[in-house]
Amino acid sequence: MNSERFSLKAFPGEETGPVLAITGTIGRRANNLSLGISLLGNLSELSIPAPGEFPRRMDRLWEETCLEFFLGEEGSERYWEFNLSPAGHWNVYRFASYRKAMREEPAFASLPFRVRTEPEALRLSLDVDLGKIIPAERTIEVAVSAVVKTASGDTSHFALVHPGPRPDFHRRDGFALNLPAG
Repeated sequence: MNSERFSLKAFPGEETGPVLAITGTIGRRANNLSLGISLLGNLSELSIPAPGEFPRRMDRLWEETCLEFFLGEEGSERYWEFNLSPAGHWNVYRFASYRKAMREEPAFASLPFRVRTEPEALRLSLDVDLGKIIPAERTIEVAVSAVVKTASGDTSHFALVHPGPRPDFHRRDGFALNLPAG
């Protein structure tokens, strides 16, 4: 499996929030993508959605604490946005190009992932078959990000890189990891 470790950075100017470390691993074997991400710090300072009794597809998850990743095919403008709420809710959107033609990706009827909360850590893990959207022989470009809301209502944006003057996880120059076919 091609696997990489990563660490997310706060958007410049938003580092004054709670002291957090957001780290993880992402890997690929053929069309299986594995993601593990940990939000480490004093969770009592954060607004973390409570686990939902019936996790389901939902819109606007990024308005609360939400972990996200973006996948694009190398050489193509189209990409997908995956939103994962600590409550267990999720969504996957497809875009034709930068913020254009957004629609829910119908290839996914469910997106089961695991959430574990510890005293100083929120851990999320996901294994997903991408064969419905990306051919196995294509290199995948990846962005990993997080929107973190504090208990006082402030919001911080974390990503692998922040290439623009404002938080914008959709920019392809922020898709900083490559997962080759294989």
